[in-house]
Amino acid sequence: MPSARVPLDSYDEAILRILGADGRIPATELARRIGLSKSPTQARLKRLEEGGVITGYRAMLDPIAMGLAHVAFVEVRLSDTREAALQAFNRAVRAIPEVEQCHMIASRFDYLLKVRTADIQDYRRVLAERISALPHVAGTSTYVAMEAVKETL
Repeated sequence: MPSARVPLDSYDEAILRILGADGRIPATELARRIGLSKSPTQARLKRLEEGGVITGYRAMLDPIAMGLAHVAFVEVRLSDTREAALQAFNRAVRAIPEVEQCHMIASRFDYLLKVRTADIQDYRRVLAERISALPHVAGTSTYVAMEAVKETL
């Protein structure tokens, strides 16, 4: 369930923009860059974290450097779209590490997956053994990405 919307002012937006580019920036430098002292900056950070706007901090990884250059988008059609079937699919798809993103879609198909693997052979294995075996999957269509023109993580 989504959390309530936290009101953001220009200082909050600046904090989020800067942290989005550099999550390891020291609080003193963050404060300097937004034009506040350290204490009010830290109070704002705490409010943004407690309000669920900032959900965590993590390292950004280069999937290509990790040998995961193959990206495919997969349309998934389910045989059953009642709530219990959707929940079963949702739980199961979260357990597949190659699925980077999964979105329920209002379209002629039910879900759109972003799948990242080493190569086409690895993708074929993931599709056959994992995605096609998900609960209530009736069919899939695959679109292989040739180039990432823009990706925001």
